[in-house]
Amino acid sequence: MWCYRGGSISTEPRINDRIRVPEVRLVGPSGEQVGIVPLAKALELAQEYDLDLVEVAASARPPVCKLMDYGKFKYESAMKAREARKNQAHTVIKEMKLRPKIDPHDYDTKKGHVVRFLKQGDKVKITIMFRGREQSRPELGYRLLQRLASDVEDLGFIESNPKQDGRNMIMVLGPHKKKTEAMAEARQAQEARKAEAKANPGRSQNAADSDAVNAEGEEVVAADAEAPAEASAEA
Repeated sequence: MWCYRGGSISTEPRINDRIRVPEVRLVGPSGEQVGIVPLAKALELAQEYDLDLVEVAASARPPVCKLMDYGKFKYESAMKAREARKNQAHTVIKEMKLRPKIDPHDYDTKKGHVVRFLKQGDKVKITIMFRGREQSRPELGYRLLQRLASDVEDLGFIESNPKQDGRNMIMVLGPHKKKTEAMAEARQAQEARKAEAKANPGRSQNAADSDAVNAEGEEVVAADAEAPAEASAEA
């Protein structure tokens, strides 16, 4: 009785002399149906066309084989898979920390970051950090969270209602816009900027400087959003 004893099972199709059947249903290099031919004849045609004989349907009877450039086929398949992974949407949860008695200017700055996150299609976790006597006034944090949710209601909605978590109060905002839509819009904007830079070479350097400033700003925001609550409280 046969028993599988481990080891990897190849998912690569059989090609050329690795194909071990007496005959195959052959498909030409342009997709044309050649018909059922002996394996030796199929291999001979592959040599004439300087192509590989690739088994594309091993479970068929007889197996279906196609004449193709297997190296080129593998490369194109890898590039397609890479592009698919590149365009795949990943759910990201950003975090923004606030104090219940936040300064109006600081509030506007934090709100601006939340707006940008929501426009990017990301969720935002809002954390209100209470300190000292502020812990006896949870309504201050609740009102601040409700105010923020109201200010960005055109871009996001309350996905998780405010709730107390130790010395903090937490609320999660979800974006109205899907991540894939935000990514598509970002790509379109980038292509538009490239087209404008080609049309106006003199302004391309200014645009690059602006992008560098924005990138630095995003790094600062990301670092601030990921800092521990204790460090934020000391600040």
